[in-house]
Amino acid sequence: MIILLSVVMLTFAAAAYPQNSMITTLDAKWIAKDLDIGRLDDAAWKRAHWTVVDRYWSGEPAPSGRRFKAALLWSAKYLYIKFDAEQNEPLVVSKSPDLKRKTIGLWDRDVLEIFIAPDRAKPHKYFEFELAPTGEWIDLGIEVTPTERKTDWEYASGMSSAVRTEDGKVVMAMKIPFSALGKAPKTGDLWMGNLFRCVGRDPGRGYLAWRPTRTEKPNFHVPDVFGGFHFAK
Repeated sequence: MIILLSVVMLTFAAAAYPQNSMITTLDAKWIAKDLDIGRLDDAAWKRAHWTVVDRYWSGEPAPSGRRFKAALLWSAKYLYIKFDAEQNEPLVVSKSPDLKRKTIGLWDRDVLEIFIAPDRAKPHKYFEFELAPTGEWIDLGIEVTPTERKTDWEYASGMSSAVRTEDGKVVMAMKIPFSALGKAPKTGDLWMGNLFRCVGRDPGRGYLAWRPTRTEKPNFHVPDVFGGFHFAK
């Protein structure tokens, strides 16, 4: 989540995605057997389709040491997201992380994020999931209306996660039950969303986006630029 320094950009995109529109997509690959999310090197990830995120929210290229790649897997019950992020600068993290509950304000430190809108016709209603290198997390329900952005701070997805920091890299994964997203997908379905990273300290803090939002100031909450998550076998 980005806290805007000016007026919240108001976006209402209920009809932004006609069936024949061209949408950048990322395949979520089917797995028949559910994964232990702590097994970050499980062989299932080798069959995933990876996308490289190398741009800031503005569309400008990000330095190689801040780029990341992401992949999605899905089963009958869960959506899985894995991030492999380059880390060539000191981590910006809490000195006393609390892993037992969601961390409000986590977006002010290093995080990787996914926004998920299960209803393609209503991309302005979506869920936000963030994970930090410390293992801290947050899950939120979001709705962007013509006049405001509404946040469900009490949303409880039951997500699980795992993280690992290495020399020059951060690896993270999330496991989100479809029951928390309101429905499970079918093969061929297209859900909307975006992938993000916040990294570094001001004044050089970086805000990377799979689908750049191109707002005047950093803002991730722009549903009408969402890409598509395609559920493939």
